[in-house]
Amino acid sequence: MSLSSRARAYGAILLLLGFLTAHSQPAEYDVILRGGTVYDGSGSEPLVADIAISDAIIAAIGDLGDAGAELEIDATGLAVAPGFINMLSWATESLIQDGRSQSDIRQGVTLEVMGEGNSMGPLNAAMKQELLDRQSDVRYDIEWTTLGEYLEYLVERGVSTNVASFVGAATPRKYVIGYEDRAPTAEELEAMQQIVRDAMREGAMGVSSSLMYPPGLFASTGELIALSEAAAEFDGMYISHMRDEGAHMLEAIEELITIAREADIRAEIYHIKSSGQQNWPLFDEAVEMIENARAEGLAITADVYTYPAGSTGLNVTVPPWVQDGGFEASLERMRDPELRKRIIEAMNTPSDEWENMFLLAGSLDNILLVSFKNEDLKPLTGKTLAEVVEMRGTSPENTIMDLIIEDGSRVGAVYFTQSEDIVRRAVALPWVSFNSDEASLAPEGVFLKRNPHPRAYGSFARVLAKYVREEKVITLQEAVRKLSGFPAENLKLDRRGKLKQGYYADVVVFDPDTIQDHATFVEPHQYATGMLHVFVNGEQVLKDGEHTGAKPGRVIRGPGWHERGAAE
Repeated sequence: MSLSSRARAYGAILLLLGFLTAHSQPAEYDVILRGGTVYDGSGSEPLVADIAISDAIIAAIGDLGDAGAELEIDATGLAVAPGFINMLSWATESLIQDGRSQSDIRQGVTLEVMGEGNSMGPLNAAMKQELLDRQSDVRYDIEWTTLGEYLEYLVERGVSTNVASFVGAATPRKYVIGYEDRAPTAEELEAMQQIVRDAMREGAMGVSSSLMYPPGLFASTGELIALSEAAAEFDGMYISHMRDEGAHMLEAIEELITIAREADIRAEIYHIKSSGQQNWPLFDEAVEMIENARAEGLAITADVYTYPAGSTGLNVTVPPWVQDGGFEASLERMRDPELRKRIIEAMNTPSDEWENMFLLAGSLDNILLVSFKNEDLKPLTGKTLAEVVEMRGTSPENTIMDLIIEDGSRVGAVYFTQSEDIVRRAVALPWVSFNSDEASLAPEGVFLKRNPHPRAYGSFARVLAKYVREEKVITLQEAVRKLSGFPAENLKLDRRGKLKQGYYADVVVFDPDTIQDHATFVEPHQYATGMLHVFVNGEQVLKDGEHTGAKPGRVIRGPGWHERGAAE
């Protein structure tokens, strides 16, 4: 055999050996989570299995044997689940300040869904100026105009969670009409609908309303139907902080059902509750109304935060007419001595026209002041309205208006108006998912200048600790379904919310025996514990309970964007 022939034969042998070696080695992955108890997000019984992740995708689930990976984690005895979805996040500004989304990541949240009633786009010049003027502890330039640009701005800066948003129904209203308490003309309504359509094309999840606050509260049912019809063209959802959560909550639910029916759209109730002790008996009838609508074929769902107290502005204790024309106009009315007399009378008069939180609270001790803009007022943070009234020696009504005027803001407040029993019953409903209704924070820097509602640090861990482990209201597999697969299906997300081969690798690993919320109303800046590992788009963001600093979050877009063939 010639030298050249021997060389060719030797080369062929080497190629064959290389082929055999390559095909005898186990598959290589980026990550393998070994031996965890897998809750896949469907609500089915868990199974013990390995999960492999490669290139941001769940590559395999099962017994992976001798397969290797760059990172292997022993998950024996731990729960492995899809990343949790926060159906109502107010991380709109906190993620600009700190993209790590610490308080949510440490509970397993991998998707922040924003935009309750108002959204961060689209903005005209006046809206941008208002947003600048309203900034408090978190300061930032506005480098975007549309809603899609805002979400991309967050991702370009770097965020640890995925981000999504509804377009707020109040946003096109402000864009076209401003803060006037009037119906839009036909031309104005068409312009508002077009704003919704544009936002849906950019990937909005649907249209949201917050009908307790101006200018959203000025919208008629017909206006909301028209905006919902525009969102429905792109298979979006209508989601609402209803017009009333107290004495007229049933009428408010009927309005939401009417919008869903007339606009042919899926609809969800934000933070379902009965506010005010006298209204707690209405909850059973509310559930019956929703279940009857569901039986009719309407896709009606709800979400809930896991605390018997809500949080909003102190200015919701004054009647809506005070706020016609916007916040600055409301301050002028509260400064007018004659109008102040009318306001005080309205605050103390039960009415069918508005949800009177001053009366619903039942007691000044049930209103806790948590957030001020004015440095001189920040020492009042954490005090009840009763305590501040005593300190100042003024009437409760005058104290409220004085604080709003002096602070130049709504003044953040917590209202203890709800029933723990109703929270428990809401948690158990199969068509209810979960939210924080708060920013995603860290116990450091500017975030320490205000006291958030403890739900910012504990809402999701509390599901698993209090309602699964301690009270056994729901099973762990049902809790995971309601935290992941169920809201993902409602939002029609692309390959999110479940542990399935080919799905995006948003994965959490936690100890079901130790996961625990620690935040309280008195000391809210406390992280939950027991969440050990969190992966977002296949990249580890939480390792052994500590943040890695990674920011692999992406913009998650709604079905109106996907159906046009765009690629994520």
